[in-house]
Amino acid sequence: MACNLVAKKRGVSSHLHLHLPLHHRLLLLLLSFLFITKFGLVSGLNYTKYKQVSSLRLERIQKHLEKINKPAIMTIESPDGDIIDCVHKRKQPALDHPLLKNHNIQRVPAEMPKVKRLKQDEARDSRSSESAVMGAWQMWHRNGTRCPNGTVPIRRSTMHDVLRAKSLFDFGKKQRGMINPTGRTDAPDVVSGNGHEHAIAYTGTSEEVYGAKATINVWDPSIQEVNEFSLSQIWILSGSFDGSDLNSIEAGWQVSPELYGDKRPRLFTYWTTDSYQATGCYNLLCSGFIQTNSRIAIGAAISPISQYAANQYDITILIWKDPKLGNWWMGFGDNTLVGYWPAELFTHLADHATMVEWGGEVVNSRANGKHTSTQMGSGNFAEDGFGKSSYFRNLEVVDADNSLSSVHDISTLAENTNCYNIKSSFNNEWGTYFYYGGPGNNPRCP
Repeated sequence: MACNLVAKKRGVSSHLHLHLPLHHRLLLLLLSFLFITKFGLVSGLNYTKYKQVSSLRLERIQKHLEKINKPAIMTIESPDGDIIDCVHKRKQPALDHPLLKNHNIQRVPAEMPKVKRLKQDEARDSRSSESAVMGAWQMWHRNGTRCPNGTVPIRRSTMHDVLRAKSLFDFGKKQRGMINPTGRTDAPDVVSGNGHEHAIAYTGTSEEVYGAKATINVWDPSIQEVNEFSLSQIWILSGSFDGSDLNSIEAGWQVSPELYGDKRPRLFTYWTTDSYQATGCYNLLCSGFIQTNSRIAIGAAISPISQYAANQYDITILIWKDPKLGNWWMGFGDNTLVGYWPAELFTHLADHATMVEWGGEVVNSRANGKHTSTQMGSGNFAEDGFGKSSYFRNLEVVDADNSLSSVHDISTLAENTNCYNIKSSFNNEWGTYFYYGGPGNNPRCP
């Protein structure tokens, strides 16, 4: 299934209504959304429930969309329905941030992390599973189509995307669900009532960390409620878990009907400097993350994905701090640079991280008074193993010398192992790795 390339500027034929007076535009939007939100269904879930939308709210949303959907040099229509806008790199949303007004875009990092030489038997073993595990890519450029040089691909946000959120302020933001693995382990998130559950591996808090890497198995877990999600990611953390100053940089894949309007696994990023209160956002839905790559669209669907007892697909994500300029870079796949979080955005992470976490997270809204059936990972427990359970493999951290090395001393945590669990191990081929996940609601997880 190939992407269709639409070589026209956005705003010419796709946005003709913008030339109408504002009150006419709002009336058209109001009528269309009252109709579509009443009858529109996607993948069996009513992702945009019927709402009476005031013209004032529509006007505010439209202004916000015009702010984050930058003028496109070219548009690409993906087979999954996404519209990818190719935006000049100097016009991307990141540079609207007040701290980045005079920021000079860093084209490449000054230095990639150095890989410590493998022992001979480790190098030999690392090639043995190439036929069993393959890399996943993105759906929107299956035919090789990509944005022109000097532009970056940005998934276009729509009125429906915003209307699915609780409010315009909440659009693109992650509700606080961070777990402090070194504190109480008696399901702290369930106790606090925010409904986030995890199955994670983590480093200690005593070390200075300058980045992390892992290869993550990609699945399409089922989601019970529209406002729930399932994700698998890396967290780079510094600051206090119980305060309002936690800094976090995150990347991985997620299924989120509320954010994207479907149930496809998508590449995502996130950042915050105040414990998910006001700063930061997913992907490029606010100013902050600076994209430098013209081939990878953050927020776009990942394809192909793993199948039960069949082909397994995974993605490799690397996040590290440039030792020269201090920006936090993100790599995808085989050292493909995606972009970076500028050092100016952060407080604690302006220096270094104090903890790394790898693993899965779901939202359990307990609809109808029962634990959600939203799956984590593949939807199977860790003990089912390869081809059935989801995994993270080759867990690594970046040290003060900008060197990558395998993590040996990790701890694991899951709040409710009857719902989701995790089991870690080590071998020469996968280094430190773990299987994780689960089905959620089941007889032992009512």
